[in-house]
Amino acid sequence: MILYEYPFNERIRTYLRLEQLLRRLGELMPRSHPLDHHYALMTIFEVMDVAARADLKSDLLKDLDKQKSMYEGYRGVPSISEEALDAVIGQLQRCFAALNSQNGKAGQALLEHEWLMSVRSRGAIPGGTCSFDLPAYHAWQHQSADARQKDLQLWAATLAPLADAVYVLLHLLRDTGTPQRVAAERGQFQQNLPAGRTFQLLRLRIDPSLHLIPEISGNRLLVSVRLMQTGEDGKLAVATQDATFELTLCA
Repeated sequence: MILYEYPFNERIRTYLRLEQLLRRLGELMPRSHPLDHHYALMTIFEVMDVAARADLKSDLLKDLDKQKSMYEGYRGVPSISEEALDAVIGQLQRCFAALNSQNGKAGQALLEHEWLMSVRSRGAIPGGTCSFDLPAYHAWQHQSADARQKDLQLWAATLAPLADAVYVLLHLLRDTGTPQRVAAERGQFQQNLPAGRTFQLLRLRIDPSLHLIPEISGNRLLVSVRLMQTGEDGKLAVATQDATFELTLCA
C-alpha cells in the first residue's frame, strides 16, 4: 500500500516536511560514499532552512505541553495502563526539556561555523560545490568514511531535540486516527467532517496495483479526494473507474 498524508494546517505541514528531511538524513549518514554524505550535509542545511521559522520552537513546546496535559488527564482511568501512560508522559517531558534548553533555533550553533556556512552558501548554487569553488570541501569528501560520519553526527546532534519533538508529536497524532475503508465512485470521494472536532491530518493508503494517484483537499468541514491516473502522454487525467482505499482522520 502507498501512504499519502495531507495536513490540515500549516503547523502540521511544517512538521511533516521536517520529518521527511530528518528521515532522509538518517538514511544517508550511515552510508559510506562521499556523495551520500554530500547530500546528508545538504539535508542538514534544508532542515535549518525549514526550522528558521520564528514560531516553530514555540509551537513545538506548546504542542508538547498540551499533549502532556492531555495524557495527565487519563490518570486513574481503569482501562488505561499507568505504566504505558508514565512512559508517554516521560517521553514528552524529556522532549520538552531538551528543546527548551536549546538556545536559539535548531542548528543555531552551526551558523557560527564559518566553513559549514561557506558550503551552505555555495550549495544553493547549481554545481556550486565543485573542487575549484570549495577546495576544502573537496578535501573533506576525500577523508575516510568514518571521519566524515563523525563530523556529520556532530553537526546533526544540534538538530536532535527538534527531531525528537517532531517524531513524538507526529507519532501521537497518527495514533488518534481509526482507519476506515471507503469507496470512490468514478474516481471521486467526498466526506463531511463532524462538527465540534478539529482534524489535523488525513492519511490515505491505496493499492499501488490500481495505478491511481489521489489529489486530496480539505478544510474543517469537508474532505475531498479525486483519483487521477497517468495517461500515455504522461499527463494526469481524472480516473473514471470505481475504487476503494483506506482513509484515516487524525484529530
